[in-house]
Amino acid sequence: MDELRKEETRYTTADIYALPDGKRAELIDGKIYDMAPPGLIHQRISMKLSRELSAFTEKNGGSCEVLAAPFAVFLTDDDRTYVEPDISVICDRTKLDEKGCHGAPDWIIEIVSPNSRSKDYMTKLFLYRTAGVREYWIVDPDQQITSVYSFETDRVEQYRFDEKVVAGVWEGFCVRVV
Repeated sequence: MDELRKEETRYTTADIYALPDGKRAELIDGKIYDMAPPGLIHQRISMKLSRELSAFTEKNGGSCEVLAAPFAVFLTDDDRTYVEPDISVICDRTKLDEKGCHGAPDWIIEIVSPNSRSKDYMTKLFLYRTAGVREYWIVDPDQQITSVYSFETDRVEQYRFDEKVVAGVWEGFCVRVV
């Protein structure tokens, strides 16, 4: 007798947009990942980094746009992947419209929350690298470490929170996370 196999449901961006008001989730390869509201430390780090990045680009006359979550990023041309990175830096403004960013941002920063640890370190690391993101920072408040993945040079560097983190995609930019 043949065993019946239950196929895993595959979701699309239409399912994300159909979520009840206030409920946030990401969609990666057709799988929905619920998102919990960020905590205080997470928000403090996000605000500080967003301010520093925005100030740097304004001071240096850059064309890049710094956008903090919630902001939609559609990494692929299909309707099976939708993410909301904590911070996205997009230098090609033709990728931007009212719905979000269509294509890979140049630089993504994710701040690890207890429920996002494996997603940030594994799932999104692979996803962002494959999609063409140039640099990916994982800021981990529990470990007090920032991991910088430079996909262009295939390098990984780690910085303690008391050290200045050096960006690979923006020459001259460095920042203390806290």
